[in-house]
Amino acid sequence: MYDRGEMILRAENLSLGYGDQIVLWDVSLEVRSGEFWFLVGPNGEGKSTFLRSVLGLLRPKGGVLWTHPEHASRQRIGFVPQRCDLNPSLPTTVREFVSLGLVGIKARGRDRLEGALERVGLGGMAKRDYWTLSGGQRQRALVARALIRHPGLLILDEATNGMDLSTEDAFLKCLSDLHRKEGLTILFVTHDLGLAMRYGTHAAVFKDGRIMAGPIEETLGQELLRAVYGVPVEVSLDAGGAVCVRVGTSDGTP
Repeated sequence: MYDRGEMILRAENLSLGYGDQIVLWDVSLEVRSGEFWFLVGPNGEGKSTFLRSVLGLLRPKGGVLWTHPEHASRQRIGFVPQRCDLNPSLPTTVREFVSLGLVGIKARGRDRLEGALERVGLGGMAKRDYWTLSGGQRQRALVARALIRHPGLLILDEATNGMDLSTEDAFLKCLSDLHRKEGLTILFVTHDLGLAMRYGTHAAVFKDGRIMAGPIEETLGQELLRAVYGVPVEVSLDAGGAVCVRVGTSDGTP
């Protein structure tokens, strides 16, 4: 495992695309161990394309995407998709579902399984039928499936879509605990600016093929968000720590 603050991902003048189409170009950013990144921006701006490159599924068109040597095989990267497309007619235990994360890894599965379930608050549920879990518990099982790989980098692609507010809050607190207590580095794609402000240390804002990246207080400023979304957007924390997102019209009225 690397030291906290050590570089684990670096893009330099990176260009990504499909065929002759360039989706992202001249992207530069650095991700260090122990940071919690949120990837935000309108639909179709390249967030999933960037993730595919980090996961090794898409080769750069230009520039450099460097990953820490421990991630060269992608075995130390955990990935949590938006949803799981298992066939609900197939009986599946939580143990079987989470153990799918060990595919391609030679490891003692039992110790890893129990540890992953405990870390997401599902300890003692290994024998439960996966389909009897609540929506929030299924998302935690998806995280456990990623954590069973003992990742140094955890990537989540809009993992809170469809959650109600209480389930979303519990899910993000679980991730926040992993980040704060274990120093786990996280990349989280979302449309929810409030989540980014509340839990993130850094953000990458995607717009028009470019990425503006840096600490939260720099990237989620009012002027930049207005340029990205086309309307006034202000994200702030009140005195009690609650996130306030204020969206206005193009003429500036709320």
